[in-house]
Amino acid sequence: MGLVKTSILTAISTVIRVFTGFIINKLVSIYVGPSGLAIIGQFQNFVIISSTVGSGAISQGVVKYTSEYRDSYSKKRELLSTAVVLTLISSMLVGLFLNIFAPYLSYLILKSDIYSHLFNIFGFTIILFSLNTLLMSILNGQKEIKKYIIVNIISSLFSLLFTSFLIINFGLLGSLYAMVLNLSVIFFVTLFFVLKSSWFKIDYFTEGFSRESGIKLGKYALMAVVSAIVVPLSQMVVREYIGSNLGWSSAGYWQGIWYISSMYLMVVTTSLGVYYLPRLSEIEDKSELKEEMLYGYRVILPIVIFLAFGIYIFREYIVYIAFTKSFMPMVELFKWQLIGDVVKISSWLLSYLMLAKAMTRLYIYTEIVFSLLFVVLSILFINEFGLIGVTYAFCLNYLIYLVVMITIFRKGI
Repeated sequence: MGLVKTSILTAISTVIRVFTGFIINKLVSIYVGPSGLAIIGQFQNFVIISSTVGSGAISQGVVKYTSEYRDSYSKKRELLSTAVVLTLISSMLVGLFLNIFAPYLSYLILKSDIYSHLFNIFGFTIILFSLNTLLMSILNGQKEIKKYIIVNIISSLFSLLFTSFLIINFGLLGSLYAMVLNLSVIFFVTLFFVLKSSWFKIDYFTEGFSRESGIKLGKYALMAVVSAIVVPLSQMVVREYIGSNLGWSSAGYWQGIWYISSMYLMVVTTSLGVYYLPRLSEIEDKSELKEEMLYGYRVILPIVIFLAFGIYIFREYIVYIAFTKSFMPMVELFKWQLIGDVVKISSWLLSYLMLAKAMTRLYIYTEIVFSLLFVVLSILFINEFGLIGVTYAFCLNYLIYLVVMITIFRKGI
């Protein structure tokens, strides 16, 4: 399935996800407010870190090698069996950690130990989170795009109903509960679609651990763990700094603009994950690889620019519709955040090659360096310019990252 068709299908899924996300976000704005949204952002980042580590951080590797071994029964069996072992071990270890340190984590992340039971529940459900991630990665690697998208649509619709109910009845606590329970339920939907796939054989998952496959997946685990820790952690540090120095309402405004960016860019980032990683993984010829990447720029970048421009023009209406009047101060954050989004996608089109070709060391270095740089630039610019400084930092950080990516791949391809 080509990039255009994949983008259209993922766009349908994304429109539904944006729509459901919009309603959920509106409810959060009404029932929780800017400061509550900031707390939700902190917990969301923590969930991302925990669930990635709990899944063994191998999802990108599973996508790559499932795609690569699609026609080889023996290799795919070794891969998927190893992936199951790693996922189960990782999720049980992280679950144990969450249960043991629940009171401490509650105070550290949510500033109160009254939420410790939330971390206990997450500790028990993370195994379902992790298995769902594994099965979705397998569907992606098998290029079962339609099933992949159907599961995402079902997930979005279930999340809308479940999360809305919890927010309306329990406010902030309900929103936090939804984050630790949603994907656990969706696991059973994903499992149903995997079991109904023509390629599915139970033998794929029963061989046990393979050292060779473990090493291959380990390279991706290193990349994913670093990315899953340093990127959300950098956001948590910046949000904490904003909350401590400018107030938690200001942190909520930044969380709001971050939410808008993630929503409209979802159609692009989903297409990159669903189409780009498997496609770049299977290309060996350098000239073909260059052409595929240029094709990505010709198709994706104009879409991002068009969307960013449209959002900037209607920014006040978007804030009023998506949030409430209390979020209007975030209007000043749009300009440089949206410019940064365009630069971000420009750099990501290049950086995906590091994932596709398992450039482990280079990927880890750049993730750590630019996450740290974002924190440093944010603190400096917030001190100098106030809240809008965080958008200056975001844009400048990705501009430097883009320059580094261009330099690396002009030499390496």
